[in-house]
Amino acid sequence: MKDSLLFREAFPIAFALATLSLIFLLLPFKPAKFVGVFFLLALLFLFYFFRNPERTIPTDPHYILAPADGKIVEIKMEETSPFYEGKATKISIFLSIFDVHVNRSPVDGKIIKKEYHKGIFLDARNPKASLLNERQDWWIQSTKGCIVGIRQIAGFIARRLVSWKETGETIKRGERIGMIKFGSRTELFLPSDCIVVVHNGEKVEAGKTVVAKWP
Repeated sequence: MKDSLLFREAFPIAFALATLSLIFLLLPFKPAKFVGVFFLLALLFLFYFFRNPERTIPTDPHYILAPADGKIVEIKMEETSPFYEGKATKISIFLSIFDVHVNRSPVDGKIIKKEYHKGIFLDARNPKASLLNERQDWWIQSTKGCIVGIRQIAGFIARRLVSWKETGETIKRGERIGMIKFGSRTELFLPSDCIVVVHNGEKVEAGKTVVAKWP
């Protein structure tokens, strides 16, 4: 479905790696050929990184799904939510360079706002990255009547946030909304009465793993 968009994102890097690999492999020097092989391996990893697997989306309407693949590094009750008035449960997911980097919507609803923030590039596992790093915030008006927030955070390696949806669009649970290029962090902000069913250190998959339930 979004393979063409992933190809568009990967193409400039893939073209550069393929060109460099060809140049060095054609040079009549043995050290140059090793460099060419290095760029070829980097090209193969790029194709692996930009994979876009299909997912079987859970059908129970009470489920709230993970917005990203990766490891849960923090579950915290925030006294003040950046997306609405009142408390919120924040679930933070760290994406290594080996995880799928396509982000998906955790709920059914409508995108009512998007906001991009410039910032620095701390290691995405650093809790301060949530406020200091380059990020993009999503406000989703869920079909349950409350707002769910998603924060895409660029990490030390990741330098680009990509979104495929715009304000005003209706989205389904598990639907692809964007990606973050190379190691990063995605945070999910839920109403404080939602029931969290995952724990710190757990591996999750976007659009597949149930991270919470509606009360």
